[in-house]
Amino acid sequence: MRKTFGAIIVLALVPLAAAGCVSKSEYTKAVQSAEARQTALDAENMRLKSELADAGKRNEQLKGDLMLKSGELGKTIADLRQRVSALESDNTRLGQELTDSQKAREEKVREVSTTYDQLVAKMKGEIDKGQVTISELKGKLTVNMVEAILFDSGKAEIKPEGLIVLGKVIEILKTVNDKAIRIEGHTDNKAIVGPLTQRYPTNWELSAGRAINVARYLQKQGIEPGSLSSAAYGEFKPVADNSTFEGRAKNRRIEIVLVPKD
Repeated sequence: MRKTFGAIIVLALVPLAAAGCVSKSEYTKAVQSAEARQTALDAENMRLKSELADAGKRNEQLKGDLMLKSGELGKTIADLRQRVSALESDNTRLGQELTDSQKAREEKVREVSTTYDQLVAKMKGEIDKGQVTISELKGKLTVNMVEAILFDSGKAEIKPEGLIVLGKVIEILKTVNDKAIRIEGHTDNKAIVGPLTQRYPTNWELSAGRAINVARYLQKQGIEPGSLSSAAYGEFKPVADNSTFEGRAKNRRIEIVLVPKD
């Protein structure tokens, strides 16, 4: 193309030279100027073609990036939807478990209340005499029997009258299947003295012996031994003032406690 353009210029200038309108030097300058412009145009054309090619490459790259990001975004949205679905499923399941748990707790409370009512009705005579107290708190039911109703002073063997009282308790306990039964022995703060110390050196041993004997009797009467346990507290969990006769009498006691099984 450059040769053609140069030939056109030469042809255009020949008549002028022949007519004597321009000198040889002016003719040469005109040709060189035209060639310079042609060179500049060619260079500009090449630059524009290069920029166009680069723009095309960048466009393709942007398309690729857009497609990649679109795919990643779609995957992220799908993952989030899946997580939301899983959370909704977990929430539904937990809600049902909470409802079931609440119903189970209410049922256990009703069972304890029923047992409480039965014990109160069965032992009304002993309760009226102040020999037995029955309490219920947060699913824990306690039958508190003073020492005198079960044992002679300083002894751990259950006396006949005490067996009759325990029989009333046992009749109700046999209907309870979902509770553990803990027998707790308690004393006042008077120290063991005299020959009795050979068998019960301290109130620990006396309270333990009494609790164990009650537990053994419950087992003999058909209470499941796996549900039974005994504990000795000696003088260290008083419920009344040990400085008075009445207070010490209240502290010498056996407590049969119904608690949830482990």
